[in-house]
Amino acid sequence: MFVQVAVTTGADQSVIALPASAINYAPYGDSVYIVSDLKDPSGKTFRGVRQQFVKLGGTRGDQVAVISGVNPGDEVVSSGVFKLRNGEPVQVNNTVQPENNPAPKPEDS
Repeated sequence: MFVQVAVTTGADQSVIALPASAINYAPYGDSVYIVSDLKDPSGKTFRGVRQQFVKLGGTRGDQVAVISGVNPGDEVVSSGVFKLRNGEPVQVNNTVQPENNPAPKPEDS
């Protein structure tokens, strides 16, 4: 027997990989919180978060591909996103960071 197979693959696509804990999954759309300089009603600048809706791609381990909605260099909240609301002030603390492993090995497996 002889078989000729042609496999077509999609074009390369640039994505940004984020930890799954950074994604706020919701029925109305998935989002992340981006830390940026915001202004209060009096015009004073503060560090706060803004909710950004994103389009997600595939997952690999603890990583989720973000196809659109986040730009390279954006500072994204990686944990505790379910506690945040748009425009809230935040204090960045990077002493504890969530796992971001493409091949996680759970302890109880």
